[in-house]
Amino acid sequence: MITAGIDCGAKNTKTVILKDGRIVGKGMVLTGFEQAAAIKESLQIALKEAGINEYDLKRIGGTGSGANAIVQANFRVNDIKAIVTAAHFFFPDSRTVVDVGAEESRAVKCDENGAVVDFAINEKCAAGAGAFIEAMGRALETPLEEMGNLAFSSDNPIPMNAQCAIFAESEVVGLIHAKVEKRDICRAILDAMASRIASMIRRIGANPDIVMLGGVACNPGFVTALKRDLNIDSVYVPELPEYGAAVGAAVAAAEAK
Repeated sequence: MITAGIDCGAKNTKTVILKDGRIVGKGMVLTGFEQAAAIKESLQIALKEAGINEYDLKRIGGTGSGANAIVQANFRVNDIKAIVTAAHFFFPDSRTVVDVGAEESRAVKCDENGAVVDFAINEKCAAGAGAFIEAMGRALETPLEEMGNLAFSSDNPIPMNAQCAIFAESEVVGLIHAKVEKRDICRAILDAMASRIASMIRRIGANPDIVMLGGVACNPGFVTALKRDLNIDSVYVPELPEYGAAVGAAVAAAEAK
């Protein structure tokens, strides 16, 4: 069976093509102001990579904040179900799933069968989402892809006291003026965000085998900071974690009766 999963998010729209349990195509574009156009473009990119046509798709699953705009979908999946399904697709033993995207983050606790036991969502404050890292990167004049590696090389923890992205940016500017090394500031930024995500995980009661999805999972400095805060050895990150919800939608569509 061939299915597609489309995740229309606040920043990016992602599509995954699944054939007999394997990812054979993917596409990602900026969502922008025209959700319908972004959905269509990401789907076409994924179809082209998979070497198939849209009529070859048995089902299309839709998810994300813009799920209602996915007119191509004949099956819809809520965000929580999508990320849990994706986590179990990649790591069948996963019991806690963390998804950190551009605008919000989620932590979900599952039982051994993958059923949701509890969850927490941060959608009110940018300080707990990828937008926080982007804003701090602009203040540091440092590309996102460099921040993780810089933080990874730091062995000098510096606490950040601000709990708001706006005040945190002022704090970063102060650290820059104080001539603090850039790698140490990067670590402080990622440590601060990891602390917020770790608090959310503790709130639901973390199980072992934590899986992380979302674009922020591509940041090695953040993953290290999260492990350090939770005092654990491993956080499992699949290949292409930014496509997690789209994968979950495609898998759920394939499993639908």
